Amino acid sequence: PILEQGDIVLRAAQLTDYQAWAALRERSRAHLTRWEPDWLDKDAALDAFRAKLRLHDRLHRAGAALALLVFLKSGGEMIGGVTLSDIRLHPAHSATIGYWIGEGHLRQGRGLAAVRLTLDYAFGEKRLNRVEAACQPGNIASRALLARAGFREEGLARDYLFIN
Repeated sequence: PILEQGDIVLRAAQLTDYQAWAALRERSRAHLTRWEPDWLDKDAALDAFRAKLRLHDRLHRAGAALALLVFLKSGGEMIGGVTLSDIRLHPAHSATIGYWIGEGHLRQGRGLAAVRLTLDYAFGEKRLNRVEAACQPGNIASRALLARAGFREEGLARDYLFIN
C-alpha cells in the first residue's frame, strides 16, 4: 500500500531507493546506533538491500509484515522507515510496530505522523485489535512519540531487544 497524510508518504522500498536509503542510514548512524541493533557495514550494501526487499515482499504477501519507507511528499526526500512485523491474526489480531527517522528530520512530528498513519492501516485495513511497540527506557523521544500516538506503557521487558 501507499499511505499518505499531511506532508508524508509511506510506501514499500524499491531497488531505486538504495542510494538514498544508504546515504540516510550512514548520515544517521551515530543517532541510530544508540537505539537499534548493531549494523555491520555489509548490512548497508546493495546486495543486503536487495535481500531485504525480497524478504519484505515475501512477508508482506504472506500477511506477516509490512515494511515502508517514509518520504516527504514535496520533493520526495526519504526521511525514515516504519514496519509492522509479527502480524498475527486469529486469535491475537496483533502486530509489533517499529520505526526510525533519519538525522535532520528528528523532532519535527513526522515520525509521529508515520506511526499514526501505520496504526490507522493496522486497525483499519488489517483489522488488528492490538499493536505493540518496544523502545529502550532511556529513549525519551521515542517514549514520548509512543505516548502521543496512543500507546500506554505496560511494563519493562528486560533484555527484550539486543542493542549494542
